Amino acid sequence: MKKVSRKTGADRDLYERQAILCKAFANPTRIHLLDLLGRGELGASDLQERLGISKANLSQHVSILRGAGVVNTRREGKRLLCVLSSPEIKEACNQIRAILKKQGRNHRSS
Repeated sequence: MKKVSRKTGADRDLYERQAILCKAFANPTRIHLLDLLGRGELGASDLQERLGISKANLSQHVSILRGAGVVNTRREGKRLLCVLSSPEIKEACNQIRAILKKQGRNHRSS
């Protein structure tokens, strides 16, 4: 008989945090925002302009990304600056994009 392992509370917590992270990534505007921040720290007004969204909309997206722990913000005078919380965020986005490109090649060759 195969032994079924029980997940610990720590495992469940990690799965929950992973789900929050995946939900934060599940929006094209937020993915674009992460791509822009992957190139370096940017001010909120720069992000707003490059994304072509309102200040309120940017604020919502940044809030979700901050809540998921992938973006940090800081104030410099009146400017709000945004930066990825770790280089692994950029790596994760690049890995997902690589998988999608590979899938695209596989679909074309089918």
